[in-house]
Order: sequence, then C-alpha cells, then structure tokens
Amino acid sequence: MSRAVVAFSGAEELARYVHTVLCDRDALDPNQSPLVRTPLKRGARVCGLVFHVEGPRLLRTSAVWSADDARIIFYDSSGVRFQDVTLSESPALSEPGPQGPVAG
Repeated sequence: MSRAVVAFSGAEELARYVHTVLCDRDALDPNQSPLVRTPLKRGARVCGLVFHVEGPRLLRTSAVWSADDARIIFYDSSGVRFQDVTLSESPALSEPGPQGPVAG
C-alpha cells in the first residue's frame, strides 16, 4: 500500500485528485466514469465524504475522506485498501454541494 502527503486548498481540487487516482487504478476513462460523492456523517455533523467511481462489469472503486483525521483512504473494487493519503492542508468542510455524479 502506498502512502503520500498532499495539500488541497479546495474541496473541488480534492475531488479531482480522488477521481484521477480512482480512474488510474483500474485504467478507466474519467470522462466515461463519473465521480459520485456522498456526505459522511458522524451523528448530525458532516465529517467527510465517500467517493466512488463505477466502471464496466460492476467494477466499483472508492475513497473515504475523513476531514477529522485529514486523510483519504482508497479502496479497490474488492475492498482492499491500496493507498493512504495524509493531507498536510485540508479544505474546509461545509455541507457538500451537488451529490451524485460530479464531473472530474
């Protein structure tokens, strides 16, 4: 499993990075595999986002951004963790805007 340290100033920049990593993992075309994001809640408070990309043959890779822990954990289609990213600078977490497919 690879580890990295990165910084993002905005949530959209973080989402583009996640989309790129997920698509690169399984050689998916980002234009054909939209990024879906769902708020991650602890009680009533939003504390991160869950991202996923769906590909052919029921392929689904995902990532979890924990704003509280300042990290992103990536999972392959079988649920195995393949990358752990620590954020040295993390975007402010507000109620996410659009949910569902998001252009990367």
